[in-house]
Amino acid sequence: MYNLLWNYLPWIGGFLALVFAGILTLYIKGKDSGSEEVREITHLIHQGALTYLNKQYKILVGFVIILFVVLYFGVGQNTAIAFLLGALFSAVAGNIGMRIATIANGKTATACQKSMNKGLRVAFSSGAVMGMTVVGLGLLGISVLYAVFGDPQILYGFGFGASGIALFARVGGGIYTKAADVGADLVGKVEEGIPEDDPRNPATIADNVGDNVGDVAGMGADLFESYSDSIIAAMAIGAPLAMFGGHAVVLPMAIAGLGILASIAGSFFVKAHRKKDAAKTLNRGTFVAAGLVFVLSYFLITQMIGPEGISLWYATISGLVAGLVIGASTEYFTSEKNKPAQDVAEAAKTGPATNIITGFALGMRSAIIPVLAICAAILISYEMGGMYGIAIAAVGMLSTLGITLASDTYGPVADNAAGIAEMANLGIKVREKAESLDAVGNTTAAMGKGFAIGSAALTAVALFVVYGQTVGLAAIDIMKPVVVVGLFLGGVMPFIFSSLTISAVGKSAIEMVNEVRRQFRIKKGILEGKTKPDYARCIEISTHSALRQMILPGVIAILAPIVVGLVLGVEALGGFLAGSIVTGFLLALLMSNAGGAWDNAKKYIESGKDGGKGSATHKASIVGDTVGDPFKDTSGPSLNILIKLMSIVALVFAPLFLLFV
Repeated sequence: MYNLLWNYLPWIGGFLALVFAGILTLYIKGKDSGSEEVREITHLIHQGALTYLNKQYKILVGFVIILFVVLYFGVGQNTAIAFLLGALFSAVAGNIGMRIATIANGKTATACQKSMNKGLRVAFSSGAVMGMTVVGLGLLGISVLYAVFGDPQILYGFGFGASGIALFARVGGGIYTKAADVGADLVGKVEEGIPEDDPRNPATIADNVGDNVGDVAGMGADLFESYSDSIIAAMAIGAPLAMFGGHAVVLPMAIAGLGILASIAGSFFVKAHRKKDAAKTLNRGTFVAAGLVFVLSYFLITQMIGPEGISLWYATISGLVAGLVIGASTEYFTSEKNKPAQDVAEAAKTGPATNIITGFALGMRSAIIPVLAICAAILISYEMGGMYGIAIAAVGMLSTLGITLASDTYGPVADNAAGIAEMANLGIKVREKAESLDAVGNTTAAMGKGFAIGSAALTAVALFVVYGQTVGLAAIDIMKPVVVVGLFLGGVMPFIFSSLTISAVGKSAIEMVNEVRRQFRIKKGILEGKTKPDYARCIEISTHSALRQMILPGVIAILAPIVVGLVLGVEALGGFLAGSIVTGFLLALLMSNAGGAWDNAKKYIESGKDGGKGSATHKASIVGDTVGDPFKDTSGPSLNILIKLMSIVALVFAPLFLLFV
């Protein structure tokens, strides 16, 4: 009986995740779409997001076909098929999540007319659609491929497909959203002094579209990759192990299936009460899901493995706890309710420079706790289960992704709802309710980014271990000059990548700023509210800039490990991967948390503190926030994918590298 249970648990979990996502979709579609103005704005955002994704997918189809052919003839047809499925499922997951999020934006704003709790429920449900679709498609895709091929190494192709789509989705979406956001803020809020999300601002709709293509579709693709890669790495390491009764390959999938069931159960606890704020409500669902995994995984692992499986349970829990610690640390450093972000707001009193300096220092300092958490998880999990234990820790950290991603995706939906409430003139009370949900969304988004970075680091370490085993490296000798060269080349990759993506945002933002200024200049009636801005032109600028400038970083990320492996050899490539993981992890933490702190320091001032809206302090904080925008929403999150993508590329092309040894 137990054998049947854990063998079918991945299938059950994946299937129920998709069913639950379908039920929530029907629930959201049944909600009131609001007034004619709300429906019109929602339609503009929805169509803008779909237009961008359709154009992006046309480019990605060419990318996928080229790599499919390379893999088919260079590595093997089975790996190529797995790659195709991984790319398809990743794209589908992001597309579904974004479609529902853009529908839920206006419905959330409308629900806030009745109560903040009803608005929260709609926004969270839309996030849960994204979360459940990601884990459902990820686990079912892996289960199907393993059932067909019976070889975990074939699954590297699935991970490569997921990584490739994730990189372009994250980079392209990040460039899009931040070009619009920076343009809207600098011209609208700083130069003209009009409120955020004011319908007179031509870049407002593009900004709202960007929230969806970047923080919904992009984040979904990012975590689809982490989720899939962590399971694949654990399966690959477990395949040759005989000490766990032959269950080492199935265990990661079973834990993931259990995590889905726990996430579904946890979502029912996200019901706001009048005496509890939205943040506590969202956290309650996450902690319930984590608690269920904590308890039930003990019985699952010990029944599968036997009494000796207790060590693997400790490894699982070390990853789960590390994820919670990183999330809590991120919340502390970025929430406007805590001293670090308030200090950044205080620094804005003396101008943009001191605001930026204080936020940058905070970002550096904020890396300490996540690094210690990851180090503790690695040491504990290795002591409990060796290299396999590290991989299981990564699976444990991501086991509750269904609800963790739901809480994260809730953020951009609440943000858009607040914007729609402003643009549709729903009244000050509705705007305040939506802004309260948005404030919580800023924190959940920051926590989600912290969690994504932590999971990326642990997953990349697991993939790094698999790479070493695949090419036969028991150790890497850092005394060899070629390995040191590999370390330095890997270490500089996150800097090159970040430079390209931040520059892309800067170039796109310049175009957006000039366009918004042009419209204000030639259409005098816009600022008077007599003439509608040309929203479509701003959407077009963001779309073209994002699609044009996402290609180079993506190509470099794929080619760099291949070139190093072919020219310098497999050991140097091992050094390359190690260097990229360390610097990529630290740089991502710095940028994500500094950006989150600058954003929430601005929100803190806008709540009436330190001079409030329109003050010199407020304008200084807006400058800091615009610096932080590409940090936290473009370059920082994209580094998660970079370090995993380069590791999976090294794995997929390892047979080719070995020919040159």
